[in-house]
Amino acid sequence: MSHLLRKPTGTTGKVHDITAQSAGWSYVGFGLYRLEAGETAAEVTGDREVILVLVEGKAHITGAGQDFGDMGERMSVFEKTPPHCIYFPADTSWNAVATTACTLAVCTAPAKGVYPARRLGPEGISMLPRGSGANTRFVNNIAMEGRDVASSLLVTEVFTPQGNWSSYPSHRHDEDDFPHMTYLEETYYHRLNPAQGFGIQRVYTEDGSLDETMAVKNHDVTLVPKGHHPCGAPYGYEMYYLNVMAGPLRKWRFANDPDHDWIYKRDTPTA
Repeated sequence: MSHLLRKPTGTTGKVHDITAQSAGWSYVGFGLYRLEAGETAAEVTGDREVILVLVEGKAHITGAGQDFGDMGERMSVFEKTPPHCIYFPADTSWNAVATTACTLAVCTAPAKGVYPARRLGPEGISMLPRGSGANTRFVNNIAMEGRDVASSLLVTEVFTPQGNWSSYPSHRHDEDDFPHMTYLEETYYHRLNPAQGFGIQRVYTEDGSLDETMAVKNHDVTLVPKGHHPCGAPYGYEMYYLNVMAGPLRKWRFANDPDHDWIYKRDTPTA
């Protein structure tokens, strides 16, 4: 199995615990809890900032001296409604008690500034289309650079219809060369509908030093340390993924694979 593909460790509890150290990089961490009603998840943020994303289900969330109450609305991620999310700064703690069966994502990165604990959604999040034709997908921008809500984290959700491609044309963000490109590590948390489906993700560099193609299944996580990283959903199965990105600069600048850049240029309006 590819070292870039991380399978869940079980079906309940904390099924993913990907740290910067275990990923072999410097910035992004990703955890995932699958809880039944009444079960609890709790963590201390330490020197990292955290964005909690209620992927599905409901939970009562407290942290940083605040009670955020019962959060969550969609019972299936494929309802595609905006997610309920909370930001927590460094040197604090948070607690989530599931009030229904729920899936809770924990997105982390080094804290570089002082931002207050706050709700990030569903308020302020609206689904936007991206791409065209078989490259069409739909995006919930939770904490991209247009929202000044974090010092390192960039977080977004993407829904890819059956038969379509996403993170495509192939692009990379693996050089610290702003404004041309930013270095951003990235994780993909995948879901498929129906759940027995699969998707395809390729991670590769132009020089061929890295070239991994993975079949991803429900609740799998893929790591993108460098290179291009397109993914596709076979006919009959729609794909969801939650992206977490972080690097030296909280900006998303990328370069397309020169071999496939003609697709981007063809599909991008010039006026």
